[in-house]
Amino acid sequence: MKDKVIWITGASSGIGEALVYELANAGAKLIISSRNRDELFRVKQKCRNQIDIHVLSLDLEDSESLPKKAEEAIRIYGRIDILINSGGISQRALALATDLKTEKRFMDINFWGTVILSKAVLPQMIRQDSGSIVCVSSLVGKFGTSLRSAYSASKHALHGYFESLRIELDSTNIHVLLACPGFIKTNVTINALTADGSKQGTMDQAQENGMPAEECAKQIIKAIQKQKDEVYIGGKEVRGVLLKRLFPSYFAKIIKKAKVT
Repeated sequence: MKDKVIWITGASSGIGEALVYELANAGAKLIISSRNRDELFRVKQKCRNQIDIHVLSLDLEDSESLPKKAEEAIRIYGRIDILINSGGISQRALALATDLKTEKRFMDINFWGTVILSKAVLPQMIRQDSGSIVCVSSLVGKFGTSLRSAYSASKHALHGYFESLRIELDSTNIHVLLACPGFIKTNVTINALTADGSKQGTMDQAQENGMPAEECAKQIIKAIQKQKDEVYIGGKEVRGVLLKRLFPSYFAKIIKKAKVT
């Protein structure tokens, strides 16, 4: 990763923040983005080499602004070698209780924000004949659970889109990775949206006992280096992917009883 130009969204907290520290230590040239500019500078100041870390605040929900943000990101170092789409929001609400406006936010931020930024940097990657697009999805991008209907839908959408894109890019040297974390100890549940769009404000027990964000970041980086198509990260919850594939009826019974908070 040394001297690679890497753009990370969602870099002010959680997995995105952990990726910043790991990649900065590896000697990468970073562009770090999120809505919270002050938190981005906090993250930057915690890195030993701050010269090669550029703060670029953006709002993934503001679709119209994103192509210009991508142009600005490319101008910083003259190229993007790796785009890591780590920004997003989670959900803790029943489907029938969640208003449509809140459900739409999951698609705007988690899906469309990722798609727009990726499409904006791809032409430059194709011209240089190299690059990686990384989407931090979720295990619920592979199967649904209670309280995650719109969130799971946004992650399933990422898989459909970027699996198709990967095929279309087969004749290029562009790598597409879908990283699927399970329970990772971050503030994602504290910031998760409830039915009316307000933040939950508390951490789920499952998240509290989850894998450290630092370990998750290391596994994502390893998957980028090995040019994997997908990687599943977490504890025993990752078994759900294989279980659903091989024993769908049995999995359906288990997931109904699974503790997801």
